[in-house]
Amino acid sequence: MVYRFISVHLFRITRRAAIAQLSISLSLLFAMSEIKAEQQELDMEYGEEINETCAGCHGVFGQGSLEGEYPRLAGLDADYIARQLSDFKRRKRINIPMIPFANDRELPGDDVRIIAEYLSRIQLPTKLPPIDEENFDALERLHASKRVVNIKDYPGDIERGRKVYQKECASCHAKDGFGIKKKKAPQLAGQYSEYLLRQINHYRAGKRVHDEEEDDAELFIEFSDELIDGMLAYLATLDDT
Repeated sequence: MVYRFISVHLFRITRRAAIAQLSISLSLLFAMSEIKAEQQELDMEYGEEINETCAGCHGVFGQGSLEGEYPRLAGLDADYIARQLSDFKRRKRINIPMIPFANDRELPGDDVRIIAEYLSRIQLPTKLPPIDEENFDALERLHASKRVVNIKDYPGDIERGRKVYQKECASCHAKDGFGIKKKKAPQLAGQYSEYLLRQINHYRAGKRVHDEEEDDAELFIEFSDELIDGMLAYLATLDDT
């Protein structure tokens, strides 16, 4: 009887201690999360400063350049952006314009994480809002137009491209083309068709390898130009919302 009483008493004490410990742990975790969030917000101010260098090619809002000479970075997954920057720095991925910037002196590790997060948070509209006749501001309208990115139509068989994309690409890049984070696959919707075509040709020529499986580069070799045009034509429609 005494033994049972002691056991129950110890169990209660242990349980109360565990609950108290859990409460303290949760409080600390919550406090650390708040600090991390606050630091992240402060870091974004620095991210804007870093982006002044990137803006020369990729635009002030990460919108890229017309005709896809430089890709859109705004809204891409932060981990994906950071991984590409790391590949540029290690020369795993070669890009001549990036060489002066992708090094530890110009872009150290912490800066990579900050600029990747900063760019990932930029959301670009696909069209301008309706004009407010009563409060129309021409300059404000002009500034707003610079943030708009809507991929123009691309010549190709859209329906054929849709079928191939959904069969071959959607499992990683998502059915809507906006990427699947856990698959480490980037957003393709809203990206310039010319840029995507250039990357496909790099895969075909062995100048760039897939992020996960190098053998995937052979996939594009088997695709005809007409089939690739169809996929690009389909992808160009995915940001028309």
